[in-house]
Amino acid sequence: MAFNSRGWLGWACLLAVACGASSSGPDRGRPIRVEMQDASSAEQKRRLMVERQIAARGVVDPRVLGAMRAVPRDRFVSASLASQAYDDTPLPIGHDQTISQPYIVAYMTEALGLPDDARVLEIGTGSGYQAAVLAEISDEVFTIEIVPALAERSTALLDELGYDNVRVRQGDGYRGWPDEAPFDGILATAAPDHVPPALVEQLAVGARLVIPVGQQAQAMTVVTKTSDGSTIETTIPVRFVPMTGEAREGR
Repeated sequence: MAFNSRGWLGWACLLAVACGASSSGPDRGRPIRVEMQDASSAEQKRRLMVERQIAARGVVDPRVLGAMRAVPRDRFVSASLASQAYDDTPLPIGHDQTISQPYIVAYMTEALGLPDDARVLEIGTGSGYQAAVLAEISDEVFTIEIVPALAERSTALLDELGYDNVRVRQGDGYRGWPDEAPFDGILATAAPDHVPPALVEQLAVGARLVIPVGQQAQAMTVVTKTSDGSTIETTIPVRFVPMTGEAREGR
């Protein structure tokens, strides 16, 4: 694997924080709140979220922007947090897990560079929100969640919302989903301290793995499968919950 520390998304030099952290650094990296007086409906709040938090910070793929406008993030959090659903911040979903900051969801989705008829693997279903965004722009989404209660909850919600192109599996995602490989993109929503080799192996040639890597210091990492191996590039600093299961064993 070749390593390039500059990153193919080097324009995104701000500190983008996901899965349980608050932002710091320049103004555009600070959390943005969609105030209640700005919008009277969830649809309007999503529109403002995309305009102010996502498009204004460099995400340009119209499919990704459309997906972020379409998916009701308020349905993926508890009723007590629904008023904060369109703020630019991660929110707790129980079991020591969070739903990622909207900007980070859009950033990672765009970084995959998916074709229109993509088959995508997600490691870490969590609330199901990222899977729903992927389902808006992909033919098939396969997603794995290690926490049984979250897998059950997200399966039920995705079914209720009509995402019949998403398959949820409960289990450890460290070794991916080999029976359905190769994938046109793989995205991980938890951070191991290394890139899991099995995930790279399950990419189609030309496809990308987008994954946060590191322990105390984490960086978004983009692995691109090539005909004779793969390349690795780092983009922005992030903070995600750690990947559990076999990833912690360092295998």
